[in-house]
Amino acid sequence: MTTTNTSPDKMVVLPTQAPKAKTMGRFNRWDTPWLNTKLITGISIITAILLLGIIGRLFWDTNLAFTATSPLNLPPPGFVNSRGQAGTWEHPLGTENSGRDMLALIIVGAPNSFLIGVIAAGVGMTVGIILGFSAGFIGGRVDDFIRIISDVTITIPTLMVLIVIQSVLKQIELSTMALLIALFAWPHPTRLIRAQVLSMRESGYVKMARLSGASTFSIMFREIMPNLIPYLFASFIGNATGAILAAVGLETLGLGPQRVPTLGGTIYFAIGSAALLRNMWWWWGFPTLLLALMFIGLLLTNLGFDEIANPRLRQSSQ
Repeated sequence: MTTTNTSPDKMVVLPTQAPKAKTMGRFNRWDTPWLNTKLITGISIITAILLLGIIGRLFWDTNLAFTATSPLNLPPPGFVNSRGQAGTWEHPLGTENSGRDMLALIIVGAPNSFLIGVIAAGVGMTVGIILGFSAGFIGGRVDDFIRIISDVTITIPTLMVLIVIQSVLKQIELSTMALLIALFAWPHPTRLIRAQVLSMRESGYVKMARLSGASTFSIMFREIMPNLIPYLFASFIGNATGAILAAVGLETLGLGPQRVPTLGGTIYFAIGSAALLRNMWWWWGFPTLLLALMFIGLLLTNLGFDEIANPRLRQSSQ
């Protein structure tokens, strides 16, 4: 209530306006860090790429991803190649030098490239969680040993080592390539998880769990780990991005899987056949564009999880 004096003898009482309950209720309902724009956009991009590989198999013949199944060097519809051949809707993204349909290559190759990153990141995160929790919670010599190993592994030039290893191997499969990349994917999550566990092991709920007689395993994975879920998701996405980037780099050098189509392998064959000089932009352009969208989606997803884990980032983005 507020009062105003209109004259020395009179006083008027004015009612104050109460806040609108409906507006406040609507704001609180959607005020959750898990619905930030970056996370939703990133997940939507990744989901769209994966659906292209899953649903595309139902509507398009993926056997066209093999050699000699289509006409050679056809451009997309509306374009003409150097020989004067026009594109047809039977091959909406064109074909390449070996008679493979580009749409079929993308439908098959995009999930394969993504699968390498998921396997490598999953193995690296599993090792990182075990070592990071052991180093941060147990401490002592265990912490020193794990920290030294992770620091030494980080200094190793990963790409050069992978080039040497895969150049020696005669045949590379998707799983083999993912496991080789995973050999160097665990130090970063190990260090991240160790730092978070060190800051949380002296908290009140951890001390109460110790006093109640809970085991070390129970404290690490039932008390501490649920509070690290946003950090773990962000670390997993970062690892997957690095693994896909490493796989594409190796495939572009011709050290990737030869029997299974991948986006990096498609770019390698385009470079080897002088697609740039022959103005066959669709051969390298569509895989490159899809990889760019994949990395943008992963980056936005990673930034979205960072906002969930770090309240300061949420406040700065509002």
